[in-house]
Amino acid sequence: MQASRLRSLQALGVFCGFAAGAWLGGAEAPIKMVNTGMSPITVSLIMVAGVFLARWSIPAFIRGTSYVRNDVRQAPHLIIWAVLAGCMWAVANTMTIYAIRAVGLSIAFPLWNTNSLLGIFWGFLLFNELHQAGWKRWLGVLGGAAAMCGGATLLAFASSTQASPGKAALGVIAALGAGILWGTMYIPYRKAYLTGMNPLYFITFFTLGELATMTVLSLSYRGAVPLWHEIVGARTVLFWLMLGGFVWVIGDLFQQYAAKYVGISRGVPLSNTNQLWGLLWGILVFHELQGGSQRVYAEVIGGSILMALGAVAIALSSATSREHSRWQDAAEREGKRYGIADGYVRASMEGREFEGGLSRRSFVDWLLVGGVTAIFVAVAAMARLPRFDLNLTWAAAVSAAMLFLLGGCGIALWRTTRFS
Repeated sequence: MQASRLRSLQALGVFCGFAAGAWLGGAEAPIKMVNTGMSPITVSLIMVAGVFLARWSIPAFIRGTSYVRNDVRQAPHLIIWAVLAGCMWAVANTMTIYAIRAVGLSIAFPLWNTNSLLGIFWGFLLFNELHQAGWKRWLGVLGGAAAMCGGATLLAFASSTQASPGKAALGVIAALGAGILWGTMYIPYRKAYLTGMNPLYFITFFTLGELATMTVLSLSYRGAVPLWHEIVGARTVLFWLMLGGFVWVIGDLFQQYAAKYVGISRGVPLSNTNQLWGLLWGILVFHELQGGSQRVYAEVIGGSILMALGAVAIALSSATSREHSRWQDAAEREGKRYGIADGYVRASMEGREFEGGLSRRSFVDWLLVGGVTAIFVAVAAMARLPRFDLNLTWAAAVSAAMLFLLGGCGIALWRTTRFS
């Protein structure tokens, strides 16, 4: 790969990481508005329903679903990895809901974002990331990791002042548990993208694991009849929960592209800037920490800034050409293991199509997009704005910033890779 092309893809990956942070952070805002006493399991199930709809309709809208067959034909083994990753995501997402209710959005976010530490570990151990990176890159990664741990510690201390001791402890445990699951979930991500699968289509199989896991958990925990009654009774908030899932998918898609082009040891910390977006939503829009002491504010803001600086230090330690050659070694190893064509693997790493150009969307694609749109319109018609102390001015400002990143990053992805 030419050096200029490598720099372009790395810059694109960094941009995707920041866009992912904005949308992953914003995804929890609609969920925060739902405070009806619903079980976290049910909340997660409804959110995953929105995720499922988004993970099939967004790829259909962007490129069409015909490419799913092409990826499956080239790398059928990745279906299992995608479903497994989806199962892990579903459990982790449920744990985050417990964490948000126990310690709040602005505190829970940075705690589960310790998943980046596991991402660094797995990237180095399994996929040759940071191999032959040089001492400056290592210093950036390790120093950033230490800063993120320090920030998480500050936020854990702050959480004890926002809830009863028992509740705070459970919230911290739930958030850290989600971080462990999400950190390990990046193994299937990286394996898929090293061997050529397009992020748009990886997530379509990913969501099968999500929905299946949440359905089993919900039926086991609640029972079919009580679960149905709870969902029907919460019909006025279904839209907000499903919207949270839809927004999450946009952020996760950007995170997938970041993981593909800059690796999980850098892409995950970049996307973990969602902690700052969570802080913005929590404090500016939802008035979290209102009435707290100066010490609490110092711990939360200082901890978040420290974690963000650590993430930036890791992200700026971009891969050198020598390190990237080790990524190629890992890709060749994975390709040989599963019998994947060398040209398919190389094309994916270079952000280009393996064969042929873009195909036209089919009637099925537009039917899928139209059906999902109709479902969201239907649940929106039943929705009611919860009685919540919101600052609508700040909500509009933060939302506008998210849309700006969505447009800018989407255009950059199209121009550079055609969403490959």
